[in-house]
Amino acid sequence: MAQKAKKAVKGKTTTAKNKSTKKSVAAPSRKVTKKKPIAKSISVAKKAVEKNISAKKAVAKSAVKKAVAKPVVKKAVTLSSNKQVQKPVKEGKLEKLLKPVVAVEKPVAEKKAAKVSKKALANPGPIYVEADKNSPRVKVRTILISQPKPESEKSPFLELARKHNVKINFRQFIQIDPVPARDFRAQRINLMEHNAVILTSRVAIDHYFRMCNEMRYTVPETTKYFCLSESIAYYLQKYVQYRKRKIFYGQQTINDLVDVIKKHKDEKFLLPVSDVHREKIADFMDDMKLNYSKATFYRTVCADLSDFNGKLDYDVLIFFTPMGIKSLFKNFPNFKQGDTRIGAFGLATCQELRNHKLRLDIAAPTKETPSMATAIDNYIKEVNKR
Repeated sequence: MAQKAKKAVKGKTTTAKNKSTKKSVAAPSRKVTKKKPIAKSISVAKKAVEKNISAKKAVAKSAVKKAVAKPVVKKAVTLSSNKQVQKPVKEGKLEKLLKPVVAVEKPVAEKKAAKVSKKALANPGPIYVEADKNSPRVKVRTILISQPKPESEKSPFLELARKHNVKINFRQFIQIDPVPARDFRAQRINLMEHNAVILTSRVAIDHYFRMCNEMRYTVPETTKYFCLSESIAYYLQKYVQYRKRKIFYGQQTINDLVDVIKKHKDEKFLLPVSDVHREKIADFMDDMKLNYSKATFYRTVCADLSDFNGKLDYDVLIFFTPMGIKSLFKNFPNFKQGDTRIGAFGLATCQELRNHKLRLDIAAPTKETPSMATAIDNYIKEVNKR
C-alpha cells in the first residue's frame, strides 16, 4: 500500500511537472502573438519619418527655387561673384549679401554727384565760340553796331573807328519796354524782403530803380549788389554811392561770383530779368541752393527799323542778343548775307545766327578776344592789311 501511495505521489508530481512544462512552453507562443502589433507600429513610425523627411526636402527645394527666382537675388549674386550663381543659397544668406551692396551703392552715387556739382561750381570754365573759316576777306569800311550810341567818347567802338579810319554807326535792333507797377504787383514780389540784387546789365539796373520809385520803395544802404562785370558795377554810381564793401562784380559771367556768393548765401536775392532771358543764371542759383526770387522788370521786343528802307548797306553787322537776330529778319524778311560780315557776342546769339543759316564771321568771347571790340579790332587788322 505504501508502494502504491509512493507511485501515486510520483505520478502527481510528474503530471504537475508536465503541466508546468506545458504552461512554460505555451507562454512563449502567447508572447510571440503579442509582438505582431509592435512590428506594425514600428513600420508605421518608419513610414511617418520617411514622409516627414520627404516633406522637409520638398519644402527646402521650393524655398531654394523661390529664392533663386527673385530678380533681386540674381543681381546681388552677380554683383558679388560669378561662383555663387551655381550654388543654391538660402534666403537668409541672400538677404545678408544684398545689404552691403545696397548700402555701398547709394552713398557712392551721391558722393560722385556732389563732387561733380562742386567741381562745376568751383571750376566752371568759360564757354567759347568759334567763327566760321570761310569768311570773305574783303576790306571793312562801314560797321553797324546793334546798340544805342554810347554817351562817352571813350567807347572802345569809337576808338576803333579812329584807329582804323572806318565808319561806325549805332542802331538798336531791339526795344525795351518797361513793365508797369500794376503788372509787377501781379507777380507778388515784395522788394522789401530782398537785401541782395543780382544785376546782369545796365538795363536791369535802370529798370530795377525805376520800379523801386514807382513802388515808392526806398532802397536801403545795406543792400548788396552782385554785378556780372566791372562796367555794370561802375554804372551803379548813377543811383547809389559806390562802396566796395556792398558792390561785388565778376569778369563776365555769374560763375565768377561763386566765392563771393558763398560768403553771402544766407541773403535773399532778387534777380531782375526780361520776359525773354536765358535760364543759365537761375540754374546756377538753383545749384547753389540760394533763396532768390526771379521777377520780370522789362520786356524785350523788336524795334521798328523802317527808316532803313529795307536795305542794310554795311560791311559788318554786330549783334549782342538773340532777339537782335530775330529783329533783323522781322524788319528785313528778304535779307541775304552775301559778302556782309556778321559778328555775334555770346553762345546764345551765335546759336540763333546759325539757326537762321547765316555765316558767323566775327565771334566773341574767345580765348584771344574776350570782348567784341577786341574781336572787331583783330578782324579789321587781318582783312585791311593789304
